[in-house]
Amino acid sequence: MFRKNDVVDLRVDALGVDAQGVCRYEGIVVFVAGALPGEHIRAMILSIKKNYAYAKLLDVLEPSPHRVTPPCPYFGRCGGCSCQHMDYAYTLEYKRGVVAQAMLKIAGVDSPVDNTLGMEDPWQYRNKTATPVQCSQGQAVTGFYAPRSHRLIRIKNCLIAMPPADDIAAVVRKWMEDNGVSAYDEATCKGDIRHVVSRANRQGESMALLVVNCPKLPFEKELIRALIEGVPGIRSISYSVNTKHGNTILGSDSAVVWGSETLEETLCGITFRVSPMSFFQVNPWQTEVLYKKALELAAPAPNQTVADVYCGAGTIALCFAPYVKDVVGVEIVPEAVSNARVNAVANSITNASFITGDASQELPKLVSEGFRPDIVLLDPPRKGAPPEVLNSIVQAGPEKIVYISCHPATQARDAAFLVQHGYQVKSNSPVDMFCFTSGIENIMLLTKEN
Repeated sequence: MFRKNDVVDLRVDALGVDAQGVCRYEGIVVFVAGALPGEHIRAMILSIKKNYAYAKLLDVLEPSPHRVTPPCPYFGRCGGCSCQHMDYAYTLEYKRGVVAQAMLKIAGVDSPVDNTLGMEDPWQYRNKTATPVQCSQGQAVTGFYAPRSHRLIRIKNCLIAMPPADDIAAVVRKWMEDNGVSAYDEATCKGDIRHVVSRANRQGESMALLVVNCPKLPFEKELIRALIEGVPGIRSISYSVNTKHGNTILGSDSAVVWGSETLEETLCGITFRVSPMSFFQVNPWQTEVLYKKALELAAPAPNQTVADVYCGAGTIALCFAPYVKDVVGVEIVPEAVSNARVNAVANSITNASFITGDASQELPKLVSEGFRPDIVLLDPPRKGAPPEVLNSIVQAGPEKIVYISCHPATQARDAAFLVQHGYQVKSNSPVDMFCFTSGIENIMLLTKEN
């Protein structure tokens, strides 16, 4: 039996969670980040659990033909991108395989999985970033955490983020230094600035949101001046107070101190106004691919009613609205619902309505009152849909369910429930929303059996 710090030679059999190489040594599964199937590697054992172990890649003795040199200098240290060591086409095949395995092993369904829909240029696509702020040797630093830790890796240029993100972070760091503004310390829960959150659109416009551990944004005028001068295209500056301990990034609300309350982005011909706190898909190019595929799968008709459960700022609901009789969205975040309603008016869409509330409470209420949608759009958080939502959908009996998920395992679990209650998985269409990361967005179509 090997021990911690032992150096071993391994053969890589497959890719597992977070694109880690899966190996076997003396009957124990060993996960090695940065290793690819088919490779012969040398690795050092980092930790040993009951049935598996983790190891650090030391050397690639026989490389995979899919191995490439990662273009990002932070690769391997930053926990953001885990797939830059493989060619892009291989990442797409890996993600298709993850969906297929989840459906087979968790849902127990051998359903077809399409090839993953990728990007032509899979760089600088991310329109939102949230970078933690810490103090290092007396200086404010921003970046991303190392894998499975809260150790901050200082990053000045992120290759998958839209360029304004780096500009905003740099200006905030300089503003903190010039004005003696402190960074938050997780150990002591002291310090003013916790995170720098940025949003950008494809027109080069951006908004900055600072998460603060104090009642008000310090040196507000100086920050406004610095961002206006240092970030071309800045359109909004705001802050959110979060004095709670823990990993939650944003506070309960936000306040705009300069500029617009929203940023605009156009998807599928519809203009959306998004506020700092609202959920909005992070990759606008692939969001259009995602929504067009959802429309293709749902094939909505002019006399049909659509329910959009977990509708966010109403993006997919409003994209469906021109093709159906009416759309009803349900969302728990008040700001997002407000954005959805404003977006409907701004686009002259009159057949979409939105309800503020927890879907697990609001959907059962609607169904008990006789609500019977023909199509349900389901896009829950990573943890999947709770039983109250799934039971209500089954009770409503829509002809089609278009289930969008960023977590194939919980999606497959929910699909198993729906299959047991009269639905059939017709197709799976992965979309590469999070290029060069292990993240996967999958669209599943379920239809009601006769």
